[in-house]
Amino acid sequence: MSDNIIQLNEQVIKTELKDLVKQSVEEILNSFHDQEAAELINLSKYKSL
Repeated sequence: MSDNIIQLNEQVIKTELKDLVKQSVEEILNSFHDQEAAELINLSKYKSL
């Protein structure tokens, strides 16, 4: 049996998780904005008819 030692730096983990969550939220919000913009462009095409 080998003696594996695992050390965790709580602050590094928290920072990494915070960055991952922030990036995920930004990507989701940007996709919503992109989708909304696409819908508005399509709606404006039909309103002019």
